[in-house]
Amino acid sequence: MDFYPTSIPAAKFATEPFGVIAVHDLKETLANKGVDLAMECRIYEVCNPHQAQKVLDADGAISTALPCRISVYGSANEYTLATMRPTEMMKAFTIPEIEPVAREVEQVIVQMMKDAATT
Repeated sequence: MDFYPTSIPAAKFATEPFGVIAVHDLKETLANKGVDLAMECRIYEVCNPHQAQKVLDADGAISTALPCRISVYGSANEYTLATMRPTEMMKAFTIPEIEPVAREVEQVIVQMMKDAATT
C-alpha cells in the first residue's frame, strides 16, 4: 500500500486564495544525500499572497516564517498532519496588528488539514 500522502493532491491545500508553492518529499531529498529516513514525510508550502503582503508590510523579518507549511508524515498504516500555527509564530514578532491576519490564516489552514484528513 502506498503512503497516504502520495494520494493527497496538492490541490487539497490550495483553497482559494491560497496556493501551493512547493511540495517537498523529505524522504527522497534525504535519500539523495545518502540519509535513509525511516518514515515518509511530505511538506506542502502554502501561501495566501494577500495575507502575506499584510504581515510583510508590518515587518519584513516575518519573511523568515513564510510560507506556511503543512507536514504529512508517518507510514501507510498511520500518518499525521501537522503545522506550526501562524498565531504562535507571529507572537515572536510582537506586532499586535498582525494577530488577526495570523488567526484568519490559521483557521483556513486547519480546515484544509481537516478536509485532507477525511479524503
